[in-house]
Order: sequence, then structure tokens, then C-alpha cells
Amino acid sequence: MIDTTLNPTPEEPEIPYEAARDELVGIVTRLESGGISLAETMTLWERGEKLADICQSWLDGARARIEAARSDADTSQP
Repeated sequence: MIDTTLNPTPEEPEIPYEAARDELVGIVTRLESGGISLAETMTLWERGEKLADICQSWLDGARARIEAARSDADTSQP
């Protein structure tokens, strides 16, 4: 069963990208398999939305770091 209670708080470290992605894959698999109540479906869906946002934040951060590195490389070349 998927743990839907994991909610990072400001005091806790952010969930790593890989953990968020893996949990999201598990939620999608569970939702696709069907046979769960509407209440559980909604709980899983909401958790999936949070995990998708976390993954997107990680990817956006990585993209920004890559663009910054490219910009630094371009300005440092003669």
C-alpha cells in the first residue's frame, strides 16, 4: 500500500526527486489498477499532485542550474 501520509514540513528536508518519482509511479499504478474506493482514489490523486509538483520543482531547479552554467561558460570564453 502507498504511504499517503508523507507530507514534508518546513523543518524536514525536501523529499528527494527519485523518492518523489518512485512514489508517484506507485500511485499511478495503484490508480490504474482500479478496485479502490472513491475516497482512497481522491487521497491518492491529491498525493500524486503534490509529488508531481515536487518533481517539477526539482526539474525546474536543475534546468536553471544548467542554464546558469551555460551562461557562465559563454561569458568566460574570449
